[in-house]
Amino acid sequence: MTHFSVKSSSHPQIKQNFDLTSFNTLGLPSKAARFVEVSSTDHLLKLHEQAFFKEKLPFVLGGGSNVLLKDYLDIPVLKNSISGKKVIKQDENFVWIEAGAGENWHKLVSWAVEQDFGGIENLALIPGTVGAAPIQNIGAYGVELEQVFESLELFDMRTGKLHTYRREECEFGYRDSIFKRELKGQVIVTKVVLTLTKTNHIIQSSYRSLNDYLREHNITQPVIRDIFDAVVAIRRSKLPDPADLGNAGSFFKNPVVVRSVLEPILREYCDVPYYEMEGELVKIPAGWLIEKAGWKGRRVGNVGTYENQALVIVNHGGATGEEVYEHAMRIKASVKKVFGIDLVPEVNIVQ
Repeated sequence: MTHFSVKSSSHPQIKQNFDLTSFNTLGLPSKAARFVEVSSTDHLLKLHEQAFFKEKLPFVLGGGSNVLLKDYLDIPVLKNSISGKKVIKQDENFVWIEAGAGENWHKLVSWAVEQDFGGIENLALIPGTVGAAPIQNIGAYGVELEQVFESLELFDMRTGKLHTYRREECEFGYRDSIFKRELKGQVIVTKVVLTLTKTNHIIQSSYRSLNDYLREHNITQPVIRDIFDAVVAIRRSKLPDPADLGNAGSFFKNPVVVRSVLEPILREYCDVPYYEMEGELVKIPAGWLIEKAGWKGRRVGNVGTYENQALVIVNHGGATGEEVYEHAMRIKASVKKVFGIDLVPEVNIVQ
């Protein structure tokens, strides 16, 4: 059940003019002036000793699934490949698991379900790495990472020091955290600790499409494996495999607006899906807004909006970062014109 990477004594190799095409799931042509891959905290400490972080702080690349690389990057790029996972503590009801930031997120979820550890099964098949999960405060089908988050370790590129951040210090919000604000571009997540259930699992199945799937398959008392399988099936039916069709997953955040913004939309579209938030706030699916604005399945040159899910922008082959960016901005302007709602990219635009 336990394995984890050990500190490496070798020096990380810095490469020049490095091709990043295969390091982003949109499959966009891009190069980095300098590139280095790290597989341990020891590598980060050695880079700091070599003054790697002194002139320009690097862009930290995980799985390349939530980024839009627009062109040549004159800033350094650091690929975080710190791997491993293990149980660090457990009692009768809970288990605390620690995972390296470079671990594939979906593989961690799959492993947890195999061990009958509950809490992250709704987050199956979200692309990316473990280290990116708290930065984005990933969420899906009624569950957000912060609900199971215990702590993380990070490396401060400015000081060369390692620090531990607990849940309250991360200042989590909807697809947001302190790492996207005050600490953006200054720190590197090295490992994450999650608290999962061993018994009395809390089954989250109220999300509409998830509930529909369970009902269609006559699953009346789902266990965590059922939720995992359902989420995987739903996501695969909606989202293209980047190996077949370049994409970065959901391109925009689901907008959270005050109810007064929703009211005129409801008058015209009685079937608009929305989810109650705190106070007078409601969340409207961005994919629905984009589809109603006429963009689902629409292609412009080498770029398009996926035919099964309007929230996904795809590279049909040969697209540049600038083409993808312009397509996204056209969608944003269209939704603003039709609904008066500003869409905010979920994808990290790097240039």
